[in-house]
Amino acid sequence: QVQLIESGGGLVRVGDSLILSCAASGRNFRVYAMGWFRQAPGKEREFVAAVDWYGGDTYIADSVKGQFTISRDTHETTEYLRMHYVKPEDTAVYYCAADMRKLTVSGDTIFSKYGYDSWGQGTQVTVSS
Repeated sequence: QVQLIESGGGLVRVGDSLILSCAASGRNFRVYAMGWFRQAPGKEREFVAAVDWYGGDTYIADSVKGQFTISRDTHETTEYLRMHYVKPEDTAVYYCAADMRKLTVSGDTIFSKYGYDSWGQGTQVTVSS
């Protein structure tokens, strides 16, 4: 059983920075991509960022391009989402996701929630004005 453990959420002010991390733990698993999605109250879960595990290519949603960055630590099987200059509209539950079945290798599935088969519990980020 693989677990994704998120940390780093909380209450921040407009313009602040914070870092979310997500560590995958378990036995006998391989990660092909990891990503972050977020869901605000009353809205659909949306793609935020993803990283291809072996090549290191990164993908950032247009809505947060230039504001958020994603990185990975392959030794620790951990991904990081660095959030800068946060805005009230960044308030959401942020979910870590991992592709352990090679779902993201084709097409645009890396941008879709259907490209990931493992999910974290979510961490709340609240941006106050």
